[in-house]
Amino acid sequence: MVWLTAVIGMEQIRAQSINLLYFLPTAAFALVFHLKNKQVEIKALFPAVLGGVLAAVAGALLAGFLQPDLLRKLFGGFLLVIGVSELTKK
Repeated sequence: MVWLTAVIGMEQIRAQSINLLYFLPTAAFALVFHLKNKQVEIKALFPAVLGGVLAAVAGALLAGFLQPDLLRKLFGGFLLVIGVSELTKK
């Protein structure tokens, strides 16, 4: 997304759409791979997939209502929180 928005100059909404479209087949392939290697807890699969799909749809709908500048700041803040969390996690 950074490449699409900062370097190419694509608008945030379009970059997010491309990112989501890229993620879906990648996630599906990863799921098949992990299922094949018996690395997936089947009981947790349905709730995780359902939650992920619902969150993605809710996020996409919410993004359609927000101004691009606010959306960019919220996403930047989210990345900052995740980054700090990863750096301080044991």
